[in-house]
Amino acid sequence: MRVLLQDLSYAFRQLRKTPGFTVTVLLTLALGIGANSAIFTLVNAILLHNLPVTDPKTLIRIGDKDDCCVNGGWHDDGDYSLFATDTYSMLKKNLPEFEELAAMESGYAWRPITVRRAGSQNGAKSVIGTFVSGNYFRVFGLSPAAGRLFVDGDDLKGAPITAVMSYEAWQQDYAGDPSVVGSAVYINTRPAMIIGVAPKGFYGDRIDTNPPKYFLPMNSMDEVIGAPYFTDPDTQWAYIIGRVKPGTSLPALQAKASALLKQEYAPLKTFTDQRAQKVLPRTHVVLTPGGGGIQNMQDGYKDHLKLLQWIASLVLLVACANIANLLLVRGMSRRAEISIRSALGAQRSRIVRQLLTESVLLSGMGGLLGLAVSYLGAHALLALAFPNQQNMPLTASPSLLVIGFAFALSLVTGVLFGLAPALMAARTQPAEALRSNARTTAHGASFLQRALVVLQAALSLVLLVAAGLFAQSLNKAENVDMKLDATNRYIAHINPQAAGYKNTEVEPLYQAIVDRFHAIPGVLKVGLATYTPMEENNWGSGVKVQGEPDLNKGASWVKGTAEYFDSVGTHVVMGRGFTPQDTMNAPPVAVVNQEFVKQFFGNRNPIGHRFGFSGPGNAGKDGAHEIVGVVEDTTYTSVYWKNHTMYFLPLTQPAGIPNNTDNPIDKDQSMYAGALVIQTAYPIAGLEKTVGDTLASINPNLTIVKFQTFQQQIDDRFIDERLIARLTSLFGLLALLLAAIGLYGVTAYTVLRRTPEIGIRMALGAPRSHVIGKVMRGAMLQAVIGLAIGIPVAIFCVRYVKSQLYEITSVNVPVMAIAIGVLVLAAAIAGIIPARRAASIDPVRALRIE
Repeated sequence: MRVLLQDLSYAFRQLRKTPGFTVTVLLTLALGIGANSAIFTLVNAILLHNLPVTDPKTLIRIGDKDDCCVNGGWHDDGDYSLFATDTYSMLKKNLPEFEELAAMESGYAWRPITVRRAGSQNGAKSVIGTFVSGNYFRVFGLSPAAGRLFVDGDDLKGAPITAVMSYEAWQQDYAGDPSVVGSAVYINTRPAMIIGVAPKGFYGDRIDTNPPKYFLPMNSMDEVIGAPYFTDPDTQWAYIIGRVKPGTSLPALQAKASALLKQEYAPLKTFTDQRAQKVLPRTHVVLTPGGGGIQNMQDGYKDHLKLLQWIASLVLLVACANIANLLLVRGMSRRAEISIRSALGAQRSRIVRQLLTESVLLSGMGGLLGLAVSYLGAHALLALAFPNQQNMPLTASPSLLVIGFAFALSLVTGVLFGLAPALMAARTQPAEALRSNARTTAHGASFLQRALVVLQAALSLVLLVAAGLFAQSLNKAENVDMKLDATNRYIAHINPQAAGYKNTEVEPLYQAIVDRFHAIPGVLKVGLATYTPMEENNWGSGVKVQGEPDLNKGASWVKGTAEYFDSVGTHVVMGRGFTPQDTMNAPPVAVVNQEFVKQFFGNRNPIGHRFGFSGPGNAGKDGAHEIVGVVEDTTYTSVYWKNHTMYFLPLTQPAGIPNNTDNPIDKDQSMYAGALVIQTAYPIAGLEKTVGDTLASINPNLTIVKFQTFQQQIDDRFIDERLIARLTSLFGLLALLLAAIGLYGVTAYTVLRRTPEIGIRMALGAPRSHVIGKVMRGAMLQAVIGLAIGIPVAIFCVRYVKSQLYEITSVNVPVMAIAIGVLVLAAAIAGIIPARRAASIDPVRALRIE
């Protein structure tokens, strides 16, 4: 310990004597370790995060897919992750290997609820709510922050409607008022009672950008939100998570659950079709760890985060190569000191340990600075990845795991990249070093130093090419002709069902909305639709054209009003769009897009043909809708979705619900508008308040769920791509800066070591241009070798990221040329500074060094 303290004290003194070297190394380390720790903070928060529940390791999810939200039909691969109510009850009854199984709503984000406290002067608020089984909180082993949580009796058919509020909603909306517990509220105009508050920090069963504020029993789902699928054995809507008993064999449990599912599905209407009968034997489930909850967000961000972690690791490698170079230069400059210590009897191991202590001390200090950088960087990353999200259950604060990661990274960096310079410096022979003079030691940089510069240049080129590709991909995706017009257009998401309207009552409501908004000065078009083009939503069905063979093809569908196409900028290219006469009682009509015509009609004119749903239980429904028009192929959901077949229906006409034998009008949830699209003649300030007031004047319970400009909605679809493009550009420039510093350092060191030689050359008449050229050739040669290595590596690496690029499968010439040009320019700047300094050497002063 005494020797270690001596080494540390001596290391501090040495670092204090060379502040320039110390600051450079610390900043380099801070950036390299900080970038990695920031990315790892995000990885830890999203990919490695467990739910804040009791013993998450024993939780198992039945399913392995990111399925959402209400599905019907069969899966070709037979793998199921969403389940019907009857299926949940069957598994709960027949799988005693689980202590308990809980069910939870899969698509709550698309079905917000309206909540108003009874007796309050405040208006109704649109919030996120989710429906869960009565044992939901018990399965997770949670205790209430106030009141009580659900019991099985709360989740019985006909039981009074109860709700549990999230802790965050309790604090944000009610300032922690204890009187909220036991108070009456109206949820979608239905009377309910708040029975308790969920524990602090519990955000539900999955990480989400907008976690639920209210939890409701799933048996109240149909009454509260009108969900006829709750009792439909052919419709899957629920995720299932349970806690397994100790000693349970998961492979055996998975096989048993799969067999039970196959038996449950065999008699269903879904599997009466011949094609479904062929896939029925493949029916199975995959059990996955449930401690992290439903992995929807994790699945969506997994590839991006892994890519960023690899890129950050390359930046750290460039930083470490730079530090190794600096340590080599420092070690060589201390040869005389080390030689004297060796001559005085210091053992080689003692010298290596001293030098290694300095490098580990540097890396430790750099790691601490890196944690500060990672804290700020992680906040910036969260802001980039999830803009305008205030309730995200993610924190940028470094956890113990992140701190341990940064500490381990610092230690490995210090030992790995400090060992080689220490060994090389300690290898000096005392007699040779002490009798050497400037001329005999005036060689340039070592092979290892030059190799490290070459490595930095190669890695920098790879990162610059990656930055160029992702920037190009983003630019191409954002500039696709989406057949939309976002100019002076606004979108207000609404929920008429939550305001208490039955689907048979919405037609006069929609007319009132159109009339009221047309009365606002500057409003040109008012369209209502189930959902809008560039939101993360999609409704789909199988399609069969009347009188023609079933092609086993499907299409997405949207319902809208007469001005919907004009409001989003979609043009009719054949026939007509919707008119005010396409009402609930008028003959059912449809408009299709050009891709629909291509897929189902080829070169034939589709106008006048009829189509409907395909699949079991839909016999005789293939003539449900007459095609009256064709619109251009507007982009919906994502620009990555090519050949998107779509059809459009009037909002208040029945959709011919698949598999429904009851009154279709009474159960048709598609008659509820989800969005109001407003086109104005010019930008209108404060339009959100105007929209809210106008809706409230029609019905106080009719609230805005979300308001944004159409351009904001489009921009939101490129958040991930923008994050990757910005970070790869940032990391590429950081690597370039580090490589340039490394090249500058080696070139400057070479000039310093060769000062006597250069002085002699200039004394003998060598011109300044010759000296500059000689130094520049040495610097540029290292950059060129780095390019020669980096170019094929970059070309090879594209295959691993092309799935995340838009219509880019290889490195194109412009991107490669720009990356090479930037690197060559940086190398030239890094080389010219020491080159000009070398050409300014006074020969007389240089010779005096001898």
